[in-house]
Amino acid sequence: MEENSLVLCEKNLAARRIAQILSDGKMKTSYLAKIPFYEFEKKGHLWRVMGLRGHLLRLDYPSRYTQWRSTPLKELIWAEPSKKVEERSIANAIETFLKQSDKLIIATDFDREGELIGVESFSWLEKPLDIPIKRARFSSLTAAEISYAFRNFVGVDFNLAKAAEAREHIDLAWGAVLTRFVSLAANRYGRNFLSVGRVQSPALALVVDREKEIANFKPIPYWEITVEVKDGVPLSLFHTRQPFWEESRAKETYDKVKDAKEGVVKKVDKKEIFERAPVPFNTTEFLRAASSLGIGVSTSMQIAESLYRKGLISYPRTDNQVYPRSLNLRLVANKLKNSKLSSEAEAVLENPRSSPTEGKFAHDHPPIYPVDVEKGKLNDREEKIYELIARRFLATLSKDALCESIDMEIEVNGEKFKTNGYRVIAPNWRNVYPLGARKEKTIPSLEPGQKVKITKTNLKQNKTKPTKRFTQASLLSKMEQLGLGTKSTRHEIIKKLYDRNFIEGLRIKPSTTAEAIIEVLQKHAPRITLPSMTSHLEQQMDSIAKGEIRIEDVIDDSREVLSKEFETLEANQKSIGEEIIKALREQESVGRCPECGFPMLIRVSRKGEKFIGCSNYPKCRNTYSLPRYGKVISTHNSCKRCSAPIVKVVRKRKVYEICVNPRCETNKK
Repeated sequence: MEENSLVLCEKNLAARRIAQILSDGKMKTSYLAKIPFYEFEKKGHLWRVMGLRGHLLRLDYPSRYTQWRSTPLKELIWAEPSKKVEERSIANAIETFLKQSDKLIIATDFDREGELIGVESFSWLEKPLDIPIKRARFSSLTAAEISYAFRNFVGVDFNLAKAAEAREHIDLAWGAVLTRFVSLAANRYGRNFLSVGRVQSPALALVVDREKEIANFKPIPYWEITVEVKDGVPLSLFHTRQPFWEESRAKETYDKVKDAKEGVVKKVDKKEIFERAPVPFNTTEFLRAASSLGIGVSTSMQIAESLYRKGLISYPRTDNQVYPRSLNLRLVANKLKNSKLSSEAEAVLENPRSSPTEGKFAHDHPPIYPVDVEKGKLNDREEKIYELIARRFLATLSKDALCESIDMEIEVNGEKFKTNGYRVIAPNWRNVYPLGARKEKTIPSLEPGQKVKITKTNLKQNKTKPTKRFTQASLLSKMEQLGLGTKSTRHEIIKKLYDRNFIEGLRIKPSTTAEAIIEVLQKHAPRITLPSMTSHLEQQMDSIAKGEIRIEDVIDDSREVLSKEFETLEANQKSIGEEIIKALREQESVGRCPECGFPMLIRVSRKGEKFIGCSNYPKCRNTYSLPRYGKVISTHNSCKRCSAPIVKVVRKRKVYEICVNPRCETNKK
């Protein structure tokens, strides 16, 4: 006999879609204290489906620890936090519905975080539930998968939830203790606090260390010799021995060829190669590809989650790059015949590879793929992300591209020069997925022994260049490589670094304050900035999920490590504070005061509003207001009209510079 059931989902959008599928679109939308829920009858029994708003409970310390200055940080390390209901109206609705239900079904996302959100939905109740608790496990919000999940319930994975809970406890302790310590040492209170975190700090250290590497890089000169020939198509060739590290050798070689009028083709090697089609998207590879479209990693993940809840793509948080055998790939591709990619889908279905490409396998959700075709209106960015995922999926079913690689060698007065060409013979997957494909390079068709006319010879001095700054995509990949964070948190960490003004730019550059914080941590407590400690904790959380170790043991081990690092920091609190304060003054300086000549600094009022004030206060009371919204960055330039500072304002996707003086003529245009 089927019972009255309460289904709890992670978000309202997912709840609505699941209710539509289970009720065949016949559900009714109702509200309880402004909380939407969906109900329908099935075989004479009542079903209610309700969406949460993420975590129902919030982990925090007791109120006696809220005062930063009066709380001993050594005590805070070992303080026991507790969970309190964050969304009281949702909790009340759950309690009301449970009294009328014979079964609770958890239908949150199936990963660590989703499992914890599901467990939190009932663990706060004073009395243990006396009704069965079932778990619906799914990786996409399609009718087939939801129907299967609700016919084949599994048990709630309490160990998986405990792994997520361990992360909460550890991140709270490390974040609270280190953030308070650094902020208090630098006299930064309220909204002006300086954030330090267990994963955030090693990630920031990667950016700071890269910047140091660039700053300390000493370029080394080298020389290159090229010859240009023409046989219908102009062609440049490079000397086979370059780069030349000695100028004398380079000039000696150049003197041999500089007056040459012709060369002889010595070698033309052609070979056909197969360009392997891309492997399926996991989270990291998806975010890297989306970044190449000019969409930030955090925004890309938000869009992907929205597409998932609309039932258009599979679950976007996964490490897996191997499609399960149970997935009907041809059926998915057939659906795309009804999309904007109809011609590409038809071409792939007519000439598919024998089996889909595969990357690394992980016991996780399937790779990211389209599960349905859009039926409603998507915005521009949603369309871009959906098309990216759909094209990548089709590429994984496409045959490898057949290409031709050409290596050519020409001799000029006894010196050998080389070049290479590349052309596509059968594009196959390249027709559906343009990202990451090697560029074609056309060279003239020449034969060994053929003479060619030399039109120009060049001797050029260059210098070695430092490693490039990280992009969001390359930083994400580096974090994955080092085990920093998880597929679900890496993009959020990068966003936090931007939001807290620790990093800026598409080519990521650390702020002066970020450099100072990492420098003092590396000097006095280097372990905090090392990826190895964080990745070790990630491994321990995996062990909790497998039931191999207790959550209490992992949390206590983490506290022991934090306690030892804090002792070193506390012993050097004065010098740490002085170094950070000095960096903050440099970062917050926006130029000279036009009235007294002292530095002007970005300040925050008691109401939390940013403004520019003179450092000569109270002798000089010159101030300027700043835009209420957006990030304000100093340009260290002054207005040519009024001498007030010029600042850069970054708001959403708009970047502009303004004079901060509202009375300046430049602001009256």
